[in-house]
Amino acid sequence: MKLVKKTAISQMIMIGDKVLIRPKTPQEKTTSGLYLPPGVEEKELVYCGYVIKAGPGFPIPSTKAEEEPWKEIQEKVSYLPLQVQEGDLVLFLQKSAIEVMINDQKHFIVPHSGILMIEREEEFLN
Repeated sequence: MKLVKKTAISQMIMIGDKVLIRPKTPQEKTTSGLYLPPGVEEKELVYCGYVIKAGPGFPIPSTKAEEEPWKEIQEKVSYLPLQVQEGDLVLFLQKSAIEVMINDQKHFIVPHSGILMIEREEEFLN
């Protein structure tokens, strides 16, 4: 687990296809009413959490041909955006997540490829 100094999450910038996820509060009991001992959630292969920040996406190489090779090239980076948005509830693979502590709260940094499913509010689906 990595510790991040106390800072506002709004000042953090995610790089490329990385997503910052705050884990959903673990359930204390099953749907049938059995109470779960502490640490059961940590043994799961798939975690659930909310997207707090997302990177710009996957960089796309420039398709511009060199017209005048002696001129200085000033490329503007283009990105293929990620499917996730801030506030989405996601399922992600535990093995692809990096656990970090930010302001005394557990968070995960996950590559977009480690996210299995997105649950978005209904207002976005219409």
